[in-house]
Amino acid sequence: MTNRLVAYFSASGQTKKVAELISHTISADIHEITPKEKYTSADLNWHDENSRSSIEMKDKSSRPEISSIVDLTEYDTLIIGFPIWWYTAPTIINTFIEENNVKNKNIYIFATSGSTGSQGSFNDLKTAYPDNNWIDAKRLTVNENPDNIKEWIIK
Repeated sequence: MTNRLVAYFSASGQTKKVAELISHTISADIHEITPKEKYTSADLNWHDENSRSSIEMKDKSSRPEISSIVDLTEYDTLIIGFPIWWYTAPTIINTFIEENNVKNKNIYIFATSGSTGSQGSFNDLKTAYPDNNWIDAKRLTVNENPDNIKEWIIK
């Protein structure tokens, strides 16, 4: 076990690929944040205001249940990843933060998105959870240079 954990939520597989790249690059453990009820294609249809993801993202108190459990005791650094939904983190990330003891961890955020940057979601999380030790955030792609990842996290 390392003292770094990459915890990620991936709806389409892109975030998973980036999480695996980060984990491999910095020799970190990896954990998938899995929803109790898996998202279907219809759930992810952001064009449909009645889709599950649209409803969750409109309701800032929404906390989708998580089926995956992780013990964070041994980790001092968390790298939390997710796709950008409606310019911010999916509400399942709030569930993960609230259900786990992350207050004494160094937290990095990475987001996957075709065009939206990670700073808005990073600021939203810092505002929602001001007692956490937020370090930095980046938007990353599956083609990210491993040296950039090392420079970002290991410094």
